[in-house]
Parts: sequence; structure tokens; C-alpha cells
Amino acid sequence: MAWYLVEITYVQEKLQEVRPRHRDFLAKLAEEGRVAVAGPLGDGTGGVTLYQADDDAHLKETLDQDPYALEGVVAERTVREFKPVIGAWLPEGS
Repeated sequence: MAWYLVEITYVQEKLQEVRPRHRDFLAKLAEEGRVAVAGPLGDGTGGVTLYQADDDAHLKETLDQDPYALEGVVAERTVREFKPVIGAWLPEGS
């Protein structure tokens, strides 16, 4: 399993309508332990999510199922693998 930091930029015109479905999608992933943290940027232009996935292909499959992706809210997306070493939510001995 690997961690990925995903940042998106919103298509503002579609954001409010799709946001509830997007948040439900992320909440389910959080319950499964696949999302550590997610939320909008302070300026409202986009958001950041920290995902856990088996590999790049698994992450892409997950991202492609997000209502934001399916319904055209994502104007731009960047994905970077992240290797956390310090944090209260990390398992002991990570």
C-alpha cells in the first residue's frame, strides 16, 4: 500500500451541486481506511486529499469513480506519492 497526495482545482460552476455526492464518496473511503484526510483549500479554488491505494492503477481507478471526476468538477488534478514518517495517525513502527 502507498499513500498519495491528490490536489484538484475545481470547475466552480458545477461544484455546489456535486459536492454532497463527492463528500459521501470520500466518507466511505475514509471508513475503509483509504482516505486519511480531505478538504477544500482555504481560498475555495480546489481541494486536497490524502489517499491510500495498492498502487498507481488502483488510485486512478478510485479517482475515476469520484463524482467530481464523473460530473466534470475537476479542472486539473495533480497526484504525488507521499511517504509519511511522522504523524499521530500512523501505525507504530512505520
